[in-house]
Amino acid sequence: MQLAALDALATAQHGVISRETCGLSNSSWYRAIAAGQLDQLHPGVARLRGTAPTPEQAIIAAVLAVGTGSVASHRSAAYLWGIARPDDDPIDVIITGRRRLPRLAGVIVHRPKDLQRLIPQRRSGIRCTNILRTVLDLGAVDPPAVRDAIGHALATGLCSLGSFERTVIQHSEHGRAGIVALREAVAGWSIDRKPSDSVLEQAMHHLIARYGLPPVEFHPRICGYEVDFRVSTAPIILECDGWTYHGLQRATFERDRDRDADLIAAGWIVVRFTYRAITMRPKATADRIAAAITRWS
Repeated sequence: MQLAALDALATAQHGVISRETCGLSNSSWYRAIAAGQLDQLHPGVARLRGTAPTPEQAIIAAVLAVGTGSVASHRSAAYLWGIARPDDDPIDVIITGRRRLPRLAGVIVHRPKDLQRLIPQRRSGIRCTNILRTVLDLGAVDPPAVRDAIGHALATGLCSLGSFERTVIQHSEHGRAGIVALREAVAGWSIDRKPSDSVLEQAMHHLIARYGLPPVEFHPRICGYEVDFRVSTAPIILECDGWTYHGLQRATFERDRDRDADLIAAGWIVVRFTYRAITMRPKATADRIAAAITRWS
């Protein structure tokens, strides 16, 4: 392989190449390592000298070293999906075959019996498990991290809570690693046994409980519309307006106003709160809700 092609391959792989795919002969490979042109990371895998080490580089190096059929998984896939992870995480890789592998420094190789949802995805150009399988597997190695991982997936629109609920059902065989943590986290993200549509609804639910406001009903249907919250002691509806869905989309903005007009005409009081109000000014938001209830009373 010519030098330009080798550079292009390495650039596409975070500075990493493998002896198997780069086109160098064995002798040329070892001469490049001896000359300091390549830094060996694992047997048959090296990075071009001068490329900055990154978590992505470490992950793709492990995937290439494990070889055909391998994908980044567990903590490593969580990182690739944008979920915050500690700097000292080991690299997790899943392989479905039974072939023997050399011991790889800093790498944990998983050979699961559960092969559902293992069609590779690509994040940052690296093969990895999809978000649902990633969070399930994360529960096997870091159960406390699952709740925040689900929050990240919901907040960034990677998937819905309903998708996680279906994953719990599909993977509920006895003894499945990670299923307990996922089931508990999904339950924690539900309100009144109904899946919340957004992290913002969760934040509102916690705000209502924290400040001792009257009980609310979550996602009731009123006048043919499903609303976010209804105050049980007053004809007051609380709506949570995330910027992505309520601010950036013109059609959604217009639909919200039409719905509000219908509800107000029917005698309901509709009070809307933004992400910033709920998450950064919770006391002021709680006071506004309490004031609306008091005025109606």
